[in-house]
Amino acid sequence: MVREKRWLGIAGTIIFGIRRLTRLTQLKIGINRENAPGENRVAATPDLASKLVSAGHEVLVEGGAGVKAGFPDDTYTDVGASIVGSAKEVATSSDLLLHVGKPSVEELGAMRVGTTVAGTLDARRDIEVIEALAKAGVTAFAMDLVPRIARAQSMDVLSSQASIAGYKCALMAADSLSRFFPMMMTAAGTIPPARVLVLGAGVAGLQAIATAKRLGADVYAFDVRAAAGEQVESLGARFIAPRDADDAEATGGYARAQTEDENERQREFLAEHIVRADAVITTAAIPGRQAPLLINTETVGRMRSGSIVIDLAAETGGNVEATVAGEDVVVNGVTVKGPVNVPSSMPYHASVTYARNLESLLDLIIGDDLGLVLDFEDEVVDAMCVTYNGEIRGNTIGR
Repeated sequence: MVREKRWLGIAGTIIFGIRRLTRLTQLKIGINRENAPGENRVAATPDLASKLVSAGHEVLVEGGAGVKAGFPDDTYTDVGASIVGSAKEVATSSDLLLHVGKPSVEELGAMRVGTTVAGTLDARRDIEVIEALAKAGVTAFAMDLVPRIARAQSMDVLSSQASIAGYKCALMAADSLSRFFPMMMTAAGTIPPARVLVLGAGVAGLQAIATAKRLGADVYAFDVRAAAGEQVESLGARFIAPRDADDAEATGGYARAQTEDENERQREFLAEHIVRADAVITTAAIPGRQAPLLINTETVGRMRSGSIVIDLAAETGGNVEATVAGEDVVVNGVTVKGPVNVPSSMPYHASVTYARNLESLLDLIIGDDLGLVLDFEDEVVDAMCVTYNGEIRGNTIGR
């Protein structure tokens, strides 16, 4: 009996020690309010916070971080998270800081060496923020560098947010246009449907096509990738393309950058379709590069007065020559809109989908002992981790 009690005592000590070690290796995970002007999203929803707390982590949330997205502070405290008074305090206390965008200068100054940050860092273009993260000794994961492979789809922030942007752009076009989108049978006669042209059939473009079709418009679409034609037509739209055009699909499914000669031929082909459209939605973008110019001002001026152009690529230079990011420009009675950060205009579901993308990343980089496990042999971790041990990793900038 004495021997049995002795072994039970030893077992209890071991179990206590394991539990103590587990508590020591749990992460303090911070969620701060976004600092970019006009940003309404939050990186982690109460649902994600609940899962992290249940796993054994401590979750710190800056007061008011989720309010604009529809998640007041009590929705976080109800699931076991703690509300903290300032972004600086969260940054100082956190082992892992979650962001939609980039951390502020104040946050960077407050972070301890070895802190890990995950956010949409614009890593291909914003050299300064990547250098600042490396200088601060922060390990940074760029959510905008998720590789386009099957096992990383659940982390693909660009796709989840582009889908929201495409949907919202179709609604913006319908709301701004002085005509009905659907065909209307009225006592005063039949009104034909609006003609909508979508340029670019990536995730955003396909969602814009689907939404415009659901609203009853007559939809046409163009893309430089031949494979996009089948996707467009599966949504009930008509695919247009010049004869004998070269396929411009690059590795990963994105469109490759084209020569100026190719761009000029495309502009000439598209001009006649554009001038017949009531609404044009442009979504053509190449990650990390200037958006291709698809529509010049002369072509916009030939459209019917009252027509609308929504340029979703406004933030990266625009697909339309007349576009000014964040503004409406009127050319001969045609309004060219250059909306910025469109997903933020639907912050609830934009935050929900972004948080799910983050959750998939955390599942990959947090081990069973609740600590971070960075396996650079994993192609997803290798592609997304842009700074580590005070250095910029690989060819992050400009790749």
